[in-house]
Amino acid sequence: MTTNHPTNSTTKAPPATPLIPLPPTAARAITLAGSATALVGTFLAWTWTEEFPGNLTVTGYPGGLQILTLVGAILTLLFTLSGQGIRGLSWLTPGGTNSPVRLLTLGVLGTTGYAMGAISDELGGLVNLEPGAWVAGIGSLIAAIGAFGLPADTPYDDNDPTPNLWGRIRHTFTAPEPGRAKELPAWTEILIIAAGFGAGLYVFAYGIGTEYSELFIGFLIIAGFGFTALTRAGLLKRLSRLTAKHRNVTLTAAFVAAICFPFTQGNDQFALIGANILIFATVALGLNVVVGLAGLLDLGYVAFLGVGAYAAALVSGSPQSTIGVHFPFWAAVLTGALASLIFGVVIGAPTLRLRGDYLAIVTLGFGEIFRITMNNLNGNSGPDITNGSNGIPNIPDLEIFGFNLGLPHDVLGHELTRSGNYYLLMLLFTGIVVMVFRRSAESRIGRAWVAIREDETAATAMGINGFRLKLLAFALGAGLAGLAGTVQSHVSYSVTPEQYQFAGPVPPNSAFLLAAVILGGMGTISGPVIGAALLYLIPAKLQFMADYQLLLFGIALMLLMRFRPEGLVADRRKQLEFHETGQLDVPKDTPLPEGATGVAKAGT
Repeated sequence: MTTNHPTNSTTKAPPATPLIPLPPTAARAITLAGSATALVGTFLAWTWTEEFPGNLTVTGYPGGLQILTLVGAILTLLFTLSGQGIRGLSWLTPGGTNSPVRLLTLGVLGTTGYAMGAISDELGGLVNLEPGAWVAGIGSLIAAIGAFGLPADTPYDDNDPTPNLWGRIRHTFTAPEPGRAKELPAWTEILIIAAGFGAGLYVFAYGIGTEYSELFIGFLIIAGFGFTALTRAGLLKRLSRLTAKHRNVTLTAAFVAAICFPFTQGNDQFALIGANILIFATVALGLNVVVGLAGLLDLGYVAFLGVGAYAAALVSGSPQSTIGVHFPFWAAVLTGALASLIFGVVIGAPTLRLRGDYLAIVTLGFGEIFRITMNNLNGNSGPDITNGSNGIPNIPDLEIFGFNLGLPHDVLGHELTRSGNYYLLMLLFTGIVVMVFRRSAESRIGRAWVAIREDETAATAMGINGFRLKLLAFALGAGLAGLAGTVQSHVSYSVTPEQYQFAGPVPPNSAFLLAAVILGGMGTISGPVIGAALLYLIPAKLQFMADYQLLLFGIALMLLMRFRPEGLVADRRKQLEFHETGQLDVPKDTPLPEGATGVAKAGT
């Protein structure tokens, strides 16, 4: 027996009134004129002195923040022309035509306005702005006014002969039947996936490679609005469907793009940031097993990372190691992962009979107990094992099959630095963790974890041994964190108790790990990786805002819970859970609960 989803096929939603009452043709013309003006302004000087970083004094050669405005203006022009149905550009807006233009104009206006404000603030007034800055600023403002005069996008309609969903790909591939678009050839879909990951690698490498904070803030503005615009346009939804269809190709493309990253960086510091992001992301994936799959709120998870790091440091051959042994690489890795796994079982066995807030409080206590214990094993308050607050310094670099990761090596004509070596090693560990997470989530055990997460009482009534499976999730998550800890101890040369707090100025810590899982999307693979990258990269690039880091962090979480509670990369289950009935932005063929509809929200 099949159930048909109620849709809006019988009634068509009336077009929404634009915020600025303008005829659609005039609004689109104003948007095009303003974007073109902003584009021209990027080729003119924005200031007269090179004291402002980026050298914005050259006419005819955009640089620094001018490039961000230039890219945003070009994208705005393309998306605006796509909304007119121009052949060859209509594929840009399969899901919506006008809302992406609004977001892009806001991004251009925000980036240009920030640049003008930063120049005025650092150089001492608006008098330091050259005509190019005013041309770009006024043009971006005009474009935003025109964009908000465009009518809002309408929901998808089954009876519409030219539906927005999957775009107007029929211009190129004729549909065999009216109302049904032909699928792309497999090789074309694979090329689209490869191009998508290549573009993502370029944007990520550009963000890490920004050399001064003004450029990075401008990058965050244009990237944030651009990402949302691509989502509203439907391009990311199309790409996600292709990646779900070709899952193995997607994982291969992701790791190939990640392998290429250190070869795109000429600065060793940026490769080090990439290595630390992978460590943070790998630990977040381990926490995702506990929180995202099994639904166990663990506030002391960073302790498992610390157990692995301390275990590896003690057997690393460091002169300050109190046990005086030197294990080979593979033995040190197994020691760290096994020590964390055992620690997870020891902690989980007496505590996992608790639920909800009680479990969170107990795990928070165990996390603090670990840090205090490591601090007290100094020979005075307890046995001399960890050197107390001094930690274990001078951890030697790893050597794998005669390949010393602490020395630079020439690979394909490119010098791979120490940070690049550890980045590639951590990428290998990330691949292992992703494989374990994926296999676990798709197994019978993974489905049992999800059942426990949704309703433990009902799962127990169906014959699932809740305690045993929760302990298994706890142990697996702890072992994965310990695996990352073995590499972290060698990357940072030392381990100290202060690195493993519940909340602190520098990730990873328990609060930031949990936030990475929630921000990215619980229960997904790419979500925690993206969340960890953002939460590590932003503080690393904006160190002058360290005093306000926790304040901004809290504001960001509140905004996320308000506007996208399912996370940046959400699975369908979370979309159904966090959105109200009738407000679900999911494909029409998605199984929906009783009373829900598959109608997308107007304006999305």
